[in-house]
Amino acid sequence: MSQLKYSAYDGVGKHALEEYYYSQAVRVPPNRVECSGQGGWDPTNMEVSADVDAQITQAFANIDLTLRTAGVENGFESVFSIKSYHVGALDEVVFESMKKNMQKWMPGHRPIWTMLGVTALGLPAMRVEIDVVAIDGKEE
Repeated sequence: MSQLKYSAYDGVGKHALEEYYYSQAVRVPPNRVECSGQGGWDPTNMEVSADVDAQITQAFANIDLTLRTAGVENGFESVFSIKSYHVGALDEVVFESMKKNMQKWMPGHRPIWTMLGVTALGLPAMRVEIDVVAIDGKEE
């Protein structure tokens, strides 16, 4: 596995690396980058808002941070696949927040998307977790 390059951002990412033994992203040669699920936590202190829209918005920001830490300079422009996991109702608030963030972060393309309802996520306060797969324009 020496050809794989793992990464973790400062703050929560490095905490997860040390405490829970997992990375935030992996670069698979030549240019595929996969991100572990990102929740709506503050990346510096792990605080999670109670508001589902705020969680989804923060999760997208955390994905961008994860991608850029992994060396994907154009962030979401390289994302082709999204999987989102949701606790609670998959209602209009959830759909609108996901749509709003996809339009904001990926205005030039529409990735594939799988949406799943689940009973629980990694932190009790989490109501959303999103993972992505990207193809970076450069090879490392």
